[in-house]
Amino acid sequence: MDESASRGNAAAPDQAGSSTTDGLPVAPSLGPTLEAAGAHRRVGRLRPRVVQISAIATLVGVAAAIVARLLIVLISFITNLAFYGRLSIESASPAGNGLGWFVIAIPVIGGLAVGVIARTGSRAIRGHGIPEAMEQVLFNQSRIPARITFLKPLSSAIAIGTGGPFGAEGPIIATGGALGSLVGQLLRTTADERKTLLAAGAAAGMSATFGSPVSAVLLAVELLLFEYRARSIVPVALASGAAAAVRFHFVGSEPVFPMPLVAEPSSIALAAYVVLGALAGLASVFVTRAVYRVEDAFERLPIHWMWWPAMGAAVTGLIGCFSPHTLGVGYDNIVRILGGEIGGTALLFLATMKLVSWLVSLGSGTSGGTLAPLLTVGGGLGALTATVAVAVVPGLGLDVRVAALVGMAALFAGASRALLTSVVFAFEATRQPLGLLPLLGGCAAAYLVSSLLMKNTIMTEKIARRGARVPDEYQADFLDTVLVHAKATRQVVAFRAIDTVAGARAFLASDDPGATHQGFPVLDESGRLVGVFTRRELARAELPDDAQLRSLLRRLPIVAFEDESLREAADRMVLEGIGRLPVVRRDAPSLLTGILTRSDLLSAHGLRLQASTRRRRHLDLQGRPIPAEVDSADEVVS
Repeated sequence: MDESASRGNAAAPDQAGSSTTDGLPVAPSLGPTLEAAGAHRRVGRLRPRVVQISAIATLVGVAAAIVARLLIVLISFITNLAFYGRLSIESASPAGNGLGWFVIAIPVIGGLAVGVIARTGSRAIRGHGIPEAMEQVLFNQSRIPARITFLKPLSSAIAIGTGGPFGAEGPIIATGGALGSLVGQLLRTTADERKTLLAAGAAAGMSATFGSPVSAVLLAVELLLFEYRARSIVPVALASGAAAAVRFHFVGSEPVFPMPLVAEPSSIALAAYVVLGALAGLASVFVTRAVYRVEDAFERLPIHWMWWPAMGAAVTGLIGCFSPHTLGVGYDNIVRILGGEIGGTALLFLATMKLVSWLVSLGSGTSGGTLAPLLTVGGGLGALTATVAVAVVPGLGLDVRVAALVGMAALFAGASRALLTSVVFAFEATRQPLGLLPLLGGCAAAYLVSSLLMKNTIMTEKIARRGARVPDEYQADFLDTVLVHAKATRQVVAFRAIDTVAGARAFLASDDPGATHQGFPVLDESGRLVGVFTRRELARAELPDDAQLRSLLRRLPIVAFEDESLREAADRMVLEGIGRLPVVRRDAPSLLTGILTRSDLLSAHGLRLQASTRRRRHLDLQGRPIPAEVDSADEVVS
């Protein structure tokens, strides 16, 4: 056979039994070998390993709930000792202290202690916890140092117990995440499994704090997992549920923020709540930028950062002299706002002072959370706005309590862009089903305004400033929706195993079609796929000109099946370090039907880009289809 016949375009065969180059025969003996090469298919969606991770995550959830309870007890103990001079673990608020001007010294002492712990232990304890956990997930394979598991709750308990204007939820979430990461590091796990355990611990921490297992799972999805897959959702959900059960055992199942039942809102009121949400979105932009402006101001100080928490705490103590309710966690403030027990100038003063105290203290780099302060400020914003609106337009039908609920959830939604978390959390924390619709409208409006006006969030700005990018949109992997047979090249330039090295080199040096390709399948005398060689392998081969191409083959061919997704094929290319895969049928694993290259993978994204960037009409005013050639002036969206 001459050289021109030794290579050709192998097209997709019509039947498996063909014996020509255009219809390659099946070699059943190669089937198990190719399956073992990494091209097998699982029967179910999930691997059995998920069951093991779920069991571990459940135990992590129970442990995180116990740690959360211990942290709350420790905060109460420090609060009682610092402000009242008594040894007690009963829940206490700093607001009732009688220290007068001496109250300024209490937060300062706490700030000094946090600074020392950060300096001698780990600087990673500074901040509100969730951004630090996100950073570990994205850039350190979810490996949080073991000492953070102990130092973070200790420093947070000191900061909050001595009057820091923070909620306990942020440190508890961070501690739960650190616990999950620690377990994942002690066991033999993958980076994805550690991420799942970290998210499970974090979700368990939130669930144990507020008794909100569903919103805790959503928080993990929106801020930590960066995916929505069964392999991660199931363990996180089990951990969150287990933590909620532990909380119910300790403190009961009552809502953490009880409020009187609300009436069903009217259509006009619903529209007003959406406008209120948009205003909260504007406020979230201001709050986020203010936090980092304060941080920047501290960064410019010619003083070591160890002293910054004490400086911020001095402002907290000073404000606490005039507004004692700004000290400490302040969950009681949220309950009072939602119950309509505080309003007017008193509410304005409380919300403003809480905001200033929190901004300065958090910006100083101390250890504390963001959720409770945002809920307090947002609730105040919502209640005050509704009070003014009702006075100006009495017919709106606004309920000040519902407005407070929408305001607190919408401010958090805008600042964090955790939309679903905010809606469901506000419902779980209050158990107000008739508030769901106002919450959905208000939080969606806040999310929209925040997304239009602000690139990063209160959770991601710090990470972005370090030169990293945090994903903020999650969608199905496009390559996972396209099958190999839809994008594989059907006309394949293939060589025979008996072709000579000299003939192959001559072809690659020619101007013939396909001569510029980088890889070529090799077929045996019966037309069965036996291997692949590349242009580089041929150039480096120290073989005589009359040697057969079968001498170049060093391993069995790594293939892609026609019914696989492009994602599976792309993953195999990466794992095997190759740039092309011969395509075969699953029932005929040596029958070459095409070839898939990296260029084919890139070209597949054309459909995705077209779907998101091309605008055209498909129907006229009479409902008749408009051919593409008629509406050819597509509008390209930038």
